[in-house]
Amino acid sequence: MRTFSMKYCLIIALLALCSDNNFAQQPAHAQKEDFSDDWAALSKYKNENAALPAPAVGEKRVVFLGSSIFEFWKQKDPKYFSSHPYIDRGISGQISPQLLIRFRQDVIDLKPAAVIILAGSNDISNDKGHVTNEGIMDHIKSMSELARLHNIKVILCKYLPVYEYPWNKSIKPAEKIVDLNNMIATYAKENNFTVLDYWTPLVNQRKGQKKELTIDGVHPNLAGYKIMQEVTEKAIDQALEKRK
Repeated sequence: MRTFSMKYCLIIALLALCSDNNFAQQPAHAQKEDFSDDWAALSKYKNENAALPAPAVGEKRVVFLGSSIFEFWKQKDPKYFSSHPYIDRGISGQISPQLLIRFRQDVIDLKPAAVIILAGSNDISNDKGHVTNEGIMDHIKSMSELARLHNIKVILCKYLPVYEYPWNKSIKPAEKIVDLNNMIATYAKENNFTVLDYWTPLVNQRKGQKKELTIDGVHPNLAGYKIMQEVTEKAIDQALEKRK
């Protein structure tokens, strides 16, 4: 009886040991990384940037820095970017100070020949009464000065026309965008930067986007992007031909 009891205890002990070992070998559930402190979404393109080789000799790399207009462009027409040395660094919903925070990682460190900066509309659409065109221009100017410091040609965009935002119809952006575009054009002329005019070929009679060129009055459809492609190519050629 005692022998049976000892054997029984030994078996229980061995089973417990095996169970502990199996438990120890089970991988712990990885805790999901918290990006709530990454206000400018630097994490979005971090890995892509790390994997991107340096520009080849003679390569005219161009970075497209902006928000959803640029991010959706490479989704609707990926061939345009894959067939050119163009790097799309658009992040939907971003405002101009977020673009400024990303400028070193997503522009300077990629060593482009030129940068296209499209900023302002999200600032306006999210305005709670504190956004001014002067404030937007401050961020555009800072990005432009950083680019010039690093011998990157600057292409500043006249923003696409918007009559109203579907998600915030209380905002009336049309005239504010016109005023911002005039400020951008003036600043570009004063500093010998290239102006890329997305406003003129897309605008309708009420200073919104032509219905046949947009999906929601804010974002272009593929036909709209094809028109943007034409004026973009001309602006890139113009910028790269300029002397430093």
